[in-house]
Amino acid sequence: MTGNLAQNYRKLRTALDACAAQSGHPVALLAVSKTHPAARVAECAALGQKAFGENYVQEALGKIAELAPLGLEWHLIGPLQSNKCQAAAEHFDWVQSVDRAKIIPLLAKHRPAHQPPLNVLVQVNVDGEASKSGCAPAQAADLAARVAAEPRLALRGLMAIPDPATSGNGLAFAQMQRLFRELRGTYPTMDTLSMGMSDDFPAAIAHGANLVRVGSALFGRRGP
Repeated sequence: MTGNLAQNYRKLRTALDACAAQSGHPVALLAVSKTHPAARVAECAALGQKAFGENYVQEALGKIAELAPLGLEWHLIGPLQSNKCQAAAEHFDWVQSVDRAKIIPLLAKHRPAHQPPLNVLVQVNVDGEASKSGCAPAQAADLAARVAAEPRLALRGLMAIPDPATSGNGLAFAQMQRLFRELRGTYPTMDTLSMGMSDDFPAAIAHGANLVRVGSALFGRRGP
C-alpha cells in the first residue's frame, strides 16, 4: 500500500475484516509505529487506531509521554534487555517479547502498584532462527508458568515472527496455533495469539492469529 495513511488504514481494515469473517474469529490490529514520529501516530489514532507497537524502549518513551492525552495502548514488540525492564514495566501496557526467565521477575518487580498487571506474551522462535529472539517452542510452557506465577503480570498468550521465506506455507503458523491451544488448556487467561505482519497476516489469521502487527502496509516504508 502506497497511498496516504487514511487510505491505507481503510484498505487494511477492510482486508482484516474479510480475513476475520473467513476465519470465524475477531482480529485486532497493532499498528507498528517504529521509527515513525509522534505526529504520525497521532494521525493514525485520529482514524480510530488505539494500539501501537514499538521495537525499542528508548524510542517509544518520548512518544508515549507526548501522546499520553490520547489514551493509547502501547505494546513492546522488540527484544527487551534486562536494563530496560523497569522502563518497559512502567510505561508499556503490553510486553510481547518475553523470551527468557531472567526478565520475568524484573518486569514484575517494576510494574507500578497503581497500574493494572502488565500484559505479557511469551515470544516463541518457532523456526529456530539464530538471528531472532524468542524461546524454543519446548521452553514456552516453562516461561508461561513463570509469568502466570507473578501477580503483577498477566499472561495473555504467545507471539511469533516466523521466517518470511516459509511463512506463506502456514506450517509455522500452524505449529504456533497448536502450542497456543495446548497452553490455553492450562492457562485460561491466554486469549491472544500475536502473529502475522504486512505480507503474511492472511495466513496467520487462518491459523488462529487474533492480533496482527502491521507497519509498512499502514505507514509505508519505515526508516532505518
